[in-house]
Amino acid sequence: MTLILTFLLAVFAACSNTDLPKEKADSAKIANQTTRQAAIITGAQQVDKYLPMLKGKKVALAINNTSVIDGKLSMDTLLKLGVNIVKGFGPEHGFRGKASAGAKIGDETDEKTGVPLISLYGSKYKPTKADMQGIDVMVFDMQDVGVRFYTYLSTLHYIMEACAENNVDLIVLDRPNPNDGYVDGPVREPDQESFVGKHAIPILHGLTFGEYAGMINGEGWLPGKAKSKLTVIKMQNYNHGKPYILPIAPSPNLNTQQSILLYPSLCLFEGTVISQGRGTLYPFTVLGNPELKGKYDFSFKPVSIPGMSESPPHMDKDCYGIDLRTYDTGTFAKTGRINLTWLKQFYADYPNKAQFFRAANFDRLAGTSKLRTQIIEGKSEEEIRQSWEPALGQYKETRKKYLLY
Repeated sequence: MTLILTFLLAVFAACSNTDLPKEKADSAKIANQTTRQAAIITGAQQVDKYLPMLKGKKVALAINNTSVIDGKLSMDTLLKLGVNIVKGFGPEHGFRGKASAGAKIGDETDEKTGVPLISLYGSKYKPTKADMQGIDVMVFDMQDVGVRFYTYLSTLHYIMEACAENNVDLIVLDRPNPNDGYVDGPVREPDQESFVGKHAIPILHGLTFGEYAGMINGEGWLPGKAKSKLTVIKMQNYNHGKPYILPIAPSPNLNTQQSILLYPSLCLFEGTVISQGRGTLYPFTVLGNPELKGKYDFSFKPVSIPGMSESPPHMDKDCYGIDLRTYDTGTFAKTGRINLTWLKQFYADYPNKAQFFRAANFDRLAGTSKLRTQIIEGKSEEEIRQSWEPALGQYKETRKKYLLY
């Protein structure tokens, strides 16, 4: 999509310059060429850089539906190029990204290619020793959205762990982080480690998967401080904070750019009684609850949607709250902050405050129990943010060591 938009803009500009003086037309032409040249080229697209590392090897792919090369799933492309793909490993939502959030997935055989597929979101999160047998090289290629509680981060950790234990090379094909214009949130505390919070990082970590893999190795986060034999295929024309519209939805309920940019602020509501729009066609762009009728004019009704949310919270009930589908998401990068106002606002407005939080879920997502307590106690946003230090500042310094762009 990004490449198509860039091309259309270039064509429009070229057509608009037909009546300009030659000097201006030449300048516009150079600008158009620069725009085309500046299009982000993902690691996966640079086949010439990693194909030689795969030739003659038994290859496994840890991918999902976002793992594309020029619009085609990378496995399909690599098989046509003669790569010997012996196994595939699929994360949450499955190898081809069709499963609903949280749905457990079993091992299967890929219908299109016949390649055996091993689920890392069913009975296990980490490949077993048996799973890793007969593999020389593992290729990891998934689209991240830049937040701690997005489970593909934990999948990357367990892939690295299995590769280190079984002497398997790992190649990470890097992709942009659409939420890397700022780093923010409480750093996960030790007692809140989980699959949605594997490492002690803030809600927004500000790294690409390639950079994050480097941090896992460099900070000794694998058991016994082991290191995975890591190669990162870097992107071209990428830098942190550069706007990037994802061409493919990274998961069923992050189906628009608006939802992806709101997700860091809205996902915390999954630990509350407030619906984030699961069960609508616009999840993570609205907030509401049936008990807020009369306090908000906007409403939506969650329903069962196969492949997105079969049993959403407050199903078939009108939820009253706010519509963020036109909210200026550029505010996040400008301020460098997630939005805490909505969380404080809905807690204040909800009539039965003792039922507002689902404590264990909320604390896992926040990475700390302090945020929930602070909301209940009515702490100001500045007081809350001050409590994130010095851990947040220390993380930002650590992050600098692993930046590739």
